[in-house]
Amino acid sequence: MSRLTHVVAGPYAPPTARRELVATSADGSRLHVEVHGPEDAPAVVLAHGWTCSTAFWAAQVRALAGTHRVVVYDQRGHGRSPAATAYSTAALADDLVAVLRAALAPGERAVVAGHSMGGMTIMAAAGRPEFAEHVAAALLCSTGSSALVAQSLVLPVRAGRVRTRITGAVLGSRAPLGPVTPVARRVLKYATMGPGSAPDKVEACARIVHACPTGVRHAWSRVLAGLDLDANLAALTAPTAVIGGTNDRLTPIVHARSLAAALPNCVGLTELTGMGHMTPIEAPEAVTNAVRELVDAYLRAPGNAPAPESAPENVPENAPEKEKTP
Repeated sequence: MSRLTHVVAGPYAPPTARRELVATSADGSRLHVEVHGPEDAPAVVLAHGWTCSTAFWAAQVRALAGTHRVVVYDQRGHGRSPAATAYSTAALADDLVAVLRAALAPGERAVVAGHSMGGMTIMAAAGRPEFAEHVAAALLCSTGSSALVAQSLVLPVRAGRVRTRITGAVLGSRAPLGPVTPVARRVLKYATMGPGSAPDKVEACARIVHACPTGVRHAWSRVLAGLDLDANLAALTAPTAVIGGTNDRLTPIVHARSLAAALPNCVGLTELTGMGHMTPIEAPEAVTNAVRELVDAYLRAPGNAPAPESAPENVPENAPEKEKTP
């Protein structure tokens, strides 16, 4: 059953998918998957963050689907993916692998982008053979690998055990968010967005976040509070770009800088001045362009696509090598 309450008009209203499918994860959890754009186009897979849904990527889907095959899915318990019995970083990785398997052909590669918990999903899946099979490049957007609660700036007080404890209690609250009211919009904007965010962007984010079931929000908050994916970064060897907002209070820009320094194959760090945590909605063009650049560099560029299988040629021994075109 759909729990979505996203906006239904404007650039942040999610477009209708060309087709929908269900991916089944390792523990049997079922994930709602949407496919937009031409079947024969370069593939992009987008993973949303905590308390969000496929609707969060509406601007990117609209911008990319004319020339890309865009796959979006609801993380377990979010959007149209049912709640599960297990919530963990291993489950995030299992779910992404299931989506890649369901949406892509064997051996087909894609650019994978993840926002917040979606970025953590990519880190958690790094090292899986299915990830290596299908991922040509990655984008980590407004995310971090550890110490999320300790480094959060949601509470404007000095860093330390007291701030960490209170922040954890606030982010992990079981209280329902309730309807989207003017006060709720102000609170969400302060906590998750830059001060210059336009009202339509705040509205889009608020409707998505408030649609997340309270129990699911709480279950994932406990996973994020204990997050430690630092060791996984060494396995993320695919070319990876990093984006962060300088006014991000949930995953401050220090996380983006740390990721860029630790990744074995970082291909760029973009710091978006004045932007908060919700960068795909706050700065849609910047995020979309980052995805396009990765596609152009690692999927479209000559020599980056896997060669089609064919029978070996019957070449005599000691035959001269074919001349290579510069």
